[in-house]
Amino acid sequence: MKNPHVVFVMWSILLLAGCGKQESVGSAAATVPNGPKTFELTANDTMKYSMNRLEVSAGAEVSLTLTNVGTLPKQSMAHNWILLKPGSDPAAYASAAVTHQAQDYMPPELASEVLAHTRLLGPKQSDTITFTAPAEPGEYPFLCSFPAHFLTGMKGVLVVR
Repeated sequence: MKNPHVVFVMWSILLLAGCGKQESVGSAAATVPNGPKTFELTANDTMKYSMNRLEVSAGAEVSLTLTNVGTLPKQSMAHNWILLKPGSDPAAYASAAVTHQAQDYMPPELASEVLAHTRLLGPKQSDTITFTAPAEPGEYPFLCSFPAHFLTGMKGVLVVR
């Protein structure tokens, strides 16, 4: 006959192991986030973004990577991605940016209109930013502020639903 203490210890181990496993699964499921909404945009030597319309849920975490896939030097063909508040005038922002080369074409006097931005990228460079989408549904303009890029169509909209 088996020792009752050994049987009790074995039962206890099995019971605790089973309970521990259930707790582990339950807590893992409760703490795993959905993760950010991810966008991978490219910009090229023809002054175009690969996407000009992005959609997210209000308040969602957003991860955006911009890659300059062009080959022209940064001095003549750099790119960035700047998200503006709704109601902002992207044409006015781009026009003001022309005189701010030292600030990577981001006019300090309009900084309050910017919700998120990448750095200015030369050929084969990338930048990833993470930000929280606005809580207010609507259309939020974005643009490249390098001189003349907005005028040639390097712009788009982030639609918040």
